[in-house]
Amino acid sequence: MSGREKFKKVAASVDHSYAARESWRVFEIMSEFVEATETLARVRPAVSVFGSARIAPAHPYYALTERICRLLSDAGFSVLSGGGPGLMEAANKGAFAGKSPSVGLNIVLPHEQSGNPYQDISQSFSHFFARKVMFVKFALAYVVMPGGFGTLDELMESLTLMQTGKIARFPIILVHEPFWRGLLHWFQERLAGEGMIGADDLDLVRCIDDPAEVVEHIFRFYEARGYFPSIGDQEPLLNL
Repeated sequence: MSGREKFKKVAASVDHSYAARESWRVFEIMSEFVEATETLARVRPAVSVFGSARIAPAHPYYALTERICRLLSDAGFSVLSGGGPGLMEAANKGAFAGKSPSVGLNIVLPHEQSGNPYQDISQSFSHFFARKVMFVKFALAYVVMPGGFGTLDELMESLTLMQTGKIARFPIILVHEPFWRGLLHWFQERLAGEGMIGADDLDLVRCIDDPAEVVEHIFRFYEARGYFPSIGDQEPLLNL
């Protein structure tokens, strides 16, 4: 029996019950989008904050994140974080102590991630992609603290969406320039230098270290255009 014939035989024996379960999963995904959209519709204006889950409360990054999010909350911005430990906890803790809602978008993981206790609003997700849409859809800005693969994933996706015109531009602020210096240098030398991105794409991100300046930068960006998305800005969000 040839390799192709073996493949056909195996394919024909696929468990059709699994295929049926996979189809029904679509409805679970739909319900996740609907529930999260209804829950988060009341948190605007909001800022999404990302950072490592592995940072202990005694680390300077934790205090820096907490300070920034306290200022954002007191300035009238809800804070969206991943709802977990580390800098996600610091973000929620800072916002929780402030005047605006602290929101955790929690993800269900094989190795259970426990939600931090500093959440006024908590929304759980089984699917990373649904959760990522909510971070973009309801945010006026991204504040990106030092972090690992998950943090980089959110950063790169937002840059891609803006570069390709899938969403309107908004502030993406990288905090603690020494941490990001090597990556930004690589962006400039390799990505822009070898024509992988345009030189103006480098303007999509801004490094700011001072907590008060983070808040001020977001205010300056929206002074001329308002803090709620226009009809023109909302329409692309339906097609994420």
